[in-house]
Amino acid sequence: MSALREIAAIYRASKKKRDINWWTEWVCRPPAAALVYALRHTRVTPNQLTFTSLAVCALAGAMLLAGSGWLWVLAAMLVFEISFVLDCADGQLARLRKRASVLGHLLDFLMDELKAMLLYGCVAVHLWRFSDEPYYLLIGVGGMFCLASGIALTSFMRRPEYGAPPPTEDGQPAIIQRRAGAVGLAVTLLEHAARVVVHYPSYILILAALGRIDIYFWAYTAVNLAYMGRCLAVIGLRLGRFEPGVERGSGSESAGPAQPPGDEPS
Repeated sequence: MSALREIAAIYRASKKKRDINWWTEWVCRPPAAALVYALRHTRVTPNQLTFTSLAVCALAGAMLLAGSGWLWVLAAMLVFEISFVLDCADGQLARLRKRASVLGHLLDFLMDELKAMLLYGCVAVHLWRFSDEPYYLLIGVGGMFCLASGIALTSFMRRPEYGAPPPTEDGQPAIIQRRAGAVGLAVTLLEHAARVVVHYPSYILILAALGRIDIYFWAYTAVNLAYMGRCLAVIGLRLGRFEPGVERGSGSESAGPAQPPGDEPS
């Protein structure tokens, strides 16, 4: 019983202050806390757990490519869930040892996005290969472009040069702020729902149990397309504006193109 109490204490002490969804908090973090308990006095590092999570996700993807059938796909998604438990454990171990850092979060973000592309690509090929429907492959290529673009745009918008807020004390990006008013609340709820769809989609295990991982494929494609469009619109509106107007009659028309501040004509 003392071990169970210590695991519970590790769970409470090492979980994030605000988790992305209930599945993460109540399904994946408890076994992750048990793993952290087993590793707490070892030399295993949080980064090693992060890399192991990627390897386990690759195994799940390979299973999707290798076979079909309800039970096989369900087994592949169970393996994928193990990668999610490992992904939870790396941060919990870092917080328990008070080693959480911005660099560690960046590594975790990188591995998460690699896993996202890997899983989505393998699901697309699986659906194409075992349904004989070519549009799964075609749409999958487009969806992969949207996903990769969203990752690049997110990295850009999180840069301090862009004016992004600083990360939280444990290296996490700024959380979604609740907006005021009915429209603001609707937008906030929509953003949270979209995050549930794209943030380490554990719900794919439920869809696999129902024999409908195609629902994940369509939802993930739609959300990443919308997210890419939103990011491009936000960046375009902020950085793609015209130069300030030049008053007529000031003589500046003949002065040639304006030089950026601090630049001298050659």
